[in-house]
Amino acid sequence: MKERPCSLCAEVEKEPPDVRIVFRKDINLHKPNRVIVMPRAHTPGMHELSEYTLGERTGLWTAAINKGKEMWGDRWGVAYNGDGVRTQCHAHLHVSRLLDGVEWGEPLIVDSPAEIPLPEGHAMWIHPVGGKLHVHRDDQIAETVLLR
Repeated sequence: MKERPCSLCAEVEKEPPDVRIVFRKDINLHKPNRVIVMPRAHTPGMHELSEYTLGERTGLWTAAINKGKEMWGDRWGVAYNGDGVRTQCHAHLHVSRLLDGVEWGEPLIVDSPAEIPLPEGHAMWIHPVGGKLHVHRDDQIAETVLLR
């Protein structure tokens, strides 16, 4: 866990085993407004979201959304980068303020975190609109829609 791709695994290991969701300020100096949200549990390989149960994924999305609301009110965004650009093996979500004017395309509109689909290797970003959640699927990089 001393190698860079394993650093988030090392971070979650600092927490007691009963902690299910881990929050860390992004250590990248260029991203001072970001929080990383991670499941405490490890899965094999690249810790893909599909390796976690629906309940675990729902808990992760819910925790990230709640952190976004706490930090940014109704201007939050949550992003998950695609498999092709992830530099960390441990599953994690990026939380910050959604940038103005980034809404594009036809998002999937869902009522709750339990309805957020699996990314299937792609990037995704989620934000609130009118009491619902807009889920956007992107090619690989989603965190660019968030305030650094």
